Amino acid sequence: MKNALEVSHLTKDYGSFKLDDVSFTIPGGTIMGLIGENGAGKSTTIKCILNLIRRDGGAITVFGRDNLREERAVKEEIGVVLDEVLFHDMLRPRQVGKILSGLYPSWDGALFEHYLKQFGLTGKQVVREFSRGMKMKLSIAAAFAARPRLLILDEATSGLDPVVRDEILDELLAFIRDEDHAVLISSHITSDLEKAADYITYLHKGKVAVWGAKDELLDTYGKVVCGRGDLEKVDRKLLVGSRVGQFGCEALVKDRRALAKAHPHLAVEPATLEDIMVFTGKGDAQ
Repeated sequence: MKNALEVSHLTKDYGSFKLDDVSFTIPGGTIMGLIGENGAGKSTTIKCILNLIRRDGGAITVFGRDNLREERAVKEEIGVVLDEVLFHDMLRPRQVGKILSGLYPSWDGALFEHYLKQFGLTGKQVVREFSRGMKMKLSIAAAFAARPRLLILDEATSGLDPVVRDEILDELLAFIRDEDHAVLISSHITSDLEKAADYITYLHKGKVAVWGAKDELLDTYGKVVCGRGDLEKVDRKLLVGSRVGQFGCEALVKDRRALAKAHPHLAVEPATLEDIMVFTGKGDAQ
């Protein structure tokens, strides 16, 4: 399977913040979830992919093309949906389509009209009168109509209600049925990524803290809740991070089967992506 996106040893140094040796790949026909706390480097990574800022080191290729040497060709392969809609407030959806048709060589007006109808955006309302969910649907319709092979969403689903988010996730899953397509989605809503993502990259303080296939990560990591005395008996090498409270302890473990074998009396639960984020980023393994 051909990789849609390859980010290799990406570095960007602002002085006060550094994106440090970030590497990950997105195979065709898959969705990559990019997670991390605010300021972890998610948007910086996306801006480097789009060549909105110049990287200091590393390489980025989109379907085998370097995003600097072949910038124009690369950008024609990418559709972008941001957390803020940039269409003029007084435009109607079909006017948006008319403007964009002159900007994108591969613009598909029939496909844009299809999504307008599917999303209920064929009325005479202007963008200013749209809810956030309607604005996001308009952005996604425009992104799809440009016929991209790689779709990038930067916190595009934040602030949307669960019904709208679920509808958008369904469209992303339909998009990647074609193995020549792929999606990179940056989101704080880890439950959405548990539903839709094939791979996860977790950025923490500018570095890749966790990367891998989502199902393998969720199958391997575990969370244990126990007393302080029990936690002290656990091999430190198995722990990613722990939190000690007044009434007990919680810990994230790298291999829940290994922990269950070594300490059969401890109850080990499957970990969520949120657990992995919280304990990796803020846990305090002793």
